[in-house]
Amino acid sequence: MSGGVDSAVAAARVAEAGHDVTGVHLALSKNPQSYRTGARGCCTVEDSHDARRAADVIGIPFYVWDMSEEFDREVVQDFVAEYEAGNTPNPCLRCNEKIKFEAVLDRAVALGFDAVATGHHVRKVDGRLVRSVDAAKDQSYVLGVLNAEQLEHAVFPLGDCTKDEVRAEAERRGLSVADKPDSHDICFIADGDTAGFLNRRIGERPGPIRDEDGTVVGTHNGSHTFTVGQRRGLGLGGAAHPRYVLSIEPVDNSVTVGPRASLRVDAITGVRPVWSGSEPLTEPTDCHVQLRAHGEVYPASVWQREGDGGPELVVRLAEPATGVATGQAVVVYQGDTVLGSATISATSRTGAEV
Repeated sequence: MSGGVDSAVAAARVAEAGHDVTGVHLALSKNPQSYRTGARGCCTVEDSHDARRAADVIGIPFYVWDMSEEFDREVVQDFVAEYEAGNTPNPCLRCNEKIKFEAVLDRAVALGFDAVATGHHVRKVDGRLVRSVDAAKDQSYVLGVLNAEQLEHAVFPLGDCTKDEVRAEAERRGLSVADKPDSHDICFIADGDTAGFLNRRIGERPGPIRDEDGTVVGTHNGSHTFTVGQRRGLGLGGAAHPRYVLSIEPVDNSVTVGPRASLRVDAITGVRPVWSGSEPLTEPTDCHVQLRAHGEVYPASVWQREGDGGPELVVRLAEPATGVATGQAVVVYQGDTVLGSATISATSRTGAEV
């Protein structure tokens, strides 16, 4: 129970269905004051109080589990390391994978519970992950990293309704979080300044900003503060045309910029593929892929091959996409059903090979 309206209604629904339910809130920071606070926070002290009040209204036991060490190791440190390596990670996706459906699920099963129920807007049909009926709130992308065993022990009570319906139900049930705003941004970056957070962890590392032909057109204070597709904050005033970040090279601490057209890619490679809704696709198969949370869905041909470091997911887009960053997830769909996912490790421009 995060302290928000979704998890409160999810808990109420499973309790009403006759299950033996215990509410659990996750304490994710040794120093809660260092995380976001207030109604638009996530996993804050205020949220724990809201979760406890909701559990009291529902009439279920409530506990706070300290997951701060696991969260720092698996999410915060991974976030910093990925940016340092020139990638763009998704910490919410990582939290779902490593905390909510690994650390929490392992502890829950050890304590004798059958499953973990959450307020995610997603459905589970015949053991497979399926998009929510509320397309605007669908969270299948951030859960696409879960494996079949994790899904077996997961319950998603809200996938068959819209967010407006959830809020209305919370109001009927007398839950005080009915009108609470959704959380936004990254919970462990209190001021929302991702670049400042990374500079404090990694340190400023000045380096060159280059054009596509290698010409130095500016400098930066750390390649880890950029992401592919970024336009603002480059400090390249006076350019005749807008320039975007095309690539980040942590080895020589350089950032390459160019026109938006140069962001177009149609070939993607992903590592560590997970197949939760299908056997591995060993032959090119027509599917759809999503490349970022709440991002566009692209028709593509997808298959798994054996790479130098193990299995790789290969994606060939029917039409080029822009701003595809390594470190993000590529989630594969057949209709509304998630087949699998992988972490993007390489991209190439139209007509080239990954």
